[in-house]
Amino acid sequence: MSDAPQTAQTAAGEPDPMRWWTLGAVCVATFMLLLDITIVNVALPDIQRDLDASFQDLQWVVDAYALTLASFMLTAGSLADRFGRRRLFVLGLGLFVLASLLCGLSTSPTALNVSRALQGIGGAAMFATSLALLAAAFSGRERGTALGIWGATTGASVAVGPLVGGVLVQHVSWQSIFFVNLPIGIAAIVVTLRTVKETRDPHAARVDWAGLVTFSGALFALVFALVRGNTEGWGSTTIVGLFVVAVVLLIAFVAVERHQQRPMFDLTLLRKPAFVGASVVAFCLSASMFSMFLYLTLYLQNVLGFSPLDAGLRFLPITLLSFVCAAVSGNLTERVPVRFLMGAGLGLVGVGLLLMSGLDAGSRWTALLPGFLLAGAGIGLTNPAIASTAVGVVDPRRTGMASGINSTFRQVGIATGIAALGAVFQSAVPGKITDALGPAARGVHLPPAEVLAQGHPNVLGPARDAFLTGWTGALDELLVIAAIIALAGAVAALVLVRKEDFVAHGAPAGAPTAGADAGAA
Repeated sequence: MSDAPQTAQTAAGEPDPMRWWTLGAVCVATFMLLLDITIVNVALPDIQRDLDASFQDLQWVVDAYALTLASFMLTAGSLADRFGRRRLFVLGLGLFVLASLLCGLSTSPTALNVSRALQGIGGAAMFATSLALLAAAFSGRERGTALGIWGATTGASVAVGPLVGGVLVQHVSWQSIFFVNLPIGIAAIVVTLRTVKETRDPHAARVDWAGLVTFSGALFALVFALVRGNTEGWGSTTIVGLFVVAVVLLIAFVAVERHQQRPMFDLTLLRKPAFVGASVVAFCLSASMFSMFLYLTLYLQNVLGFSPLDAGLRFLPITLLSFVCAAVSGNLTERVPVRFLMGAGLGLVGVGLLLMSGLDAGSRWTALLPGFLLAGAGIGLTNPAIASTAVGVVDPRRTGMASGINSTFRQVGIATGIAALGAVFQSAVPGKITDALGPAARGVHLPPAEVLAQGHPNVLGPARDAFLTGWTGALDELLVIAAIIALAGAVAALVLVRKEDFVAHGAPAGAPTAGADAGAA
């Protein structure tokens, strides 16, 4: 297939005849990416035991991926606009498959986390181009249908991920959760090369390397400081210095982008409240519900003692509802104001997280069930609406950049959410266990905070009830914090997203269609 730039419309104005193949290729790749994330959550306790990983190592198993994904997303979007979205999509798939192989072959936490970082770079190329490929292939009502199917795919991957992960970890090995990506990724590469048309921005400029360095450096310094804060001391020279570096580099990033003719992060988009709203919603959803999966998994497996498969089964309510509601929400984006979909969705996530709180030493997993149901429905309502808004408020030629920015906010939310919640959790657990022990605490030697945070039920022997009380009390704090983040995002969606920020795709910018208005109102 030629690499010449093509659009979704033929010369006669007919729709791209291969557009459904494009949707299939994007959905297969998305399925693989998100399947990998949910599988990893269930596998973390086994990875911890097999590689003798610390609590911070477990955080980095997730954060190494999210950090590089966020750091390279904007650059990947710029590269896609300049050199071709299909080309970068395929390169990202290839790197992701190779990195998955390296993850499965890892014999130490460091090797695993470096391989996860490589996965994130490959994932950045895929995430940055997926929505752009769909936006180029579909228009009008069909775009809503395509986004609905894409949203349902994200829900399906989340739904089957814990189950597939549980089966593979329990009956094969944790390494197999990475090896499963190999056949899926190769199939996606073949489909993409054979069916997806190339699109690019003919006016795209050179790669913004200064922006990449300053943004990536700021993110790394921030997340590293959050992860190491409890260990090094929040007032230590190292941690304070890292925070200062993060702020300085972030300011430098803004200055660099303001002076770029074609920046990878077009700061003028922040003048559009709808784009800001979609970005805030993406961040809040990831920093709240998706960041909590790590700690909920530790609770189910390391505290309540469930096997990986049993833990995966207990996540099924939240994941199945996410799948069903995503399919419904995608079709509603052309008829229901997207700010209501995002506001209602994040509102449900926030209420669901609050319902999960209130755990104590005697709580069973069913205490989480009402919150799982509401949060699952909220995730499903929110995701397609975020995607529709992110690509709906920019000129069609810049959808690669817009998709990359939105996905960046998602991954920054996960990276900073896990790190920040982990810092709160690791700090709170010892104190709450000591309070639960009461006078008996004087005769008990508590293990280090990061050992307590991993959640082994036998860590204090006869003081198990005090351990459970303290551990669940700390988890409650995280659930409430995450709920506040989600509810703040719901308010931002309702206030910021407005119909006049949307532009028509397939028509000149500034000439909104009825469908765009309906979806944005």
